[in-house]
Amino acid sequence: MPVSSSARVRSAFAATGRTRFLPADQVAYAAADRPLPIGHGQTNSQPRTVADMLTALDVRPGQRVLDVGSGSGWTTALLAWLVGPQGSVLGVERVPELVIQGRANLASLERPWARIEAAREGVLGWPQDAAYDRILVSAEARRIPPALLEQLASDGLMVIPVHGHLLSVFADGTSRDLGRYIFVPLIDPE
Repeated sequence: MPVSSSARVRSAFAATGRTRFLPADQVAYAAADRPLPIGHGQTNSQPRTVADMLTALDVRPGQRVLDVGSGSGWTTALLAWLVGPQGSVLGVERVPELVIQGRANLASLERPWARIEAAREGVLGWPQDAAYDRILVSAEARRIPPALLEQLASDGLMVIPVHGHLLSVFADGTSRDLGRYIFVPLIDPE
């Protein structure tokens, strides 16, 4: 019997503790189910929210995943556990200091099939390596970004917060509302 997405996400959490992805002054709060500041106006998302997003994303071993807004690298590391060494994960982050921090955090886990890159000015996502089986967006968009839909494989799935609602979005642009959530805003160059 196949393992459910939620069971796989629980295993990813167990294998990828939040503590190493937090600034020293936030480590004591790692177990708290709330977003925690990581500097530069960004947060390490609430664990329950991350679990909901990853469960909805239904990541499978061997898939290619794009993580938009990788922050300190926690979601990239969780995704790397979910895809396993047969897959690949690319985290993209726009804050240079968080790119450095996220890379160091990710390197400490020895999951070389995952990496974090600095976002390119005027570009949303990482189109040069598309298409992706899954795209996770950890910042709130004003609308479903066409640039990210174009980077999604024809049978792919994106999970993204839009106007206070978390959506599962399919490659054809259709979506399913997963409920209300609050995120930092997505910087969309379009």
